[in-house]
Amino acid sequence: MTTQEIIGFIIAEGFMVIGAVGSMLPAIPSTPVVFLAALGHKIYFGDNSISYLILAILGAITLFSLVMDYIASLVGARKLGATWRGVAGALIGGILGLFLGPWGILIGPFIGALTFEMMGGRQFEEASKAGFGALLGIVAGTLGKFICAIAMASLFAANIIWRAF
Repeated sequence: MTTQEIIGFIIAEGFMVIGAVGSMLPAIPSTPVVFLAALGHKIYFGDNSISYLILAILGAITLFSLVMDYIASLVGARKLGATWRGVAGALIGGILGLFLGPWGILIGPFIGALTFEMMGGRQFEEASKAGFGALLGIVAGTLGKFICAIAMASLFAANIIWRAF
């Protein structure tokens, strides 16, 4: 590996760390950032980068993580009785919660779903149950995206190292 390739690898992995952290923040698209870092590395370094098979696998994991995140949020909310208002409220609450630090990220979706469900005419008890379901769905989706992002970064690194030697 040349010095330029090592620097390129470090930069790509740096973006992948940002993508993994982004899985916990609604404002940063997690696995797409990881995939774009791998794609950029492949475009720049060509044959000295990951294989096309690994790039395709990373693309498939990206699509899977996005679909899984969406489905986890819906299923979690629906299982405990949330309507579309609760799901929308959880999303908005999660975004607003970013400004309140780590606790805001966790509490924001619950409060958002609860508020939107109550604005839709539901009683506190059923609205809070729906809010908890929305929160569980978002947490499950976030955990899934984080695992996918770590797996993608690891697969990228393993393939780069394998091909270098």
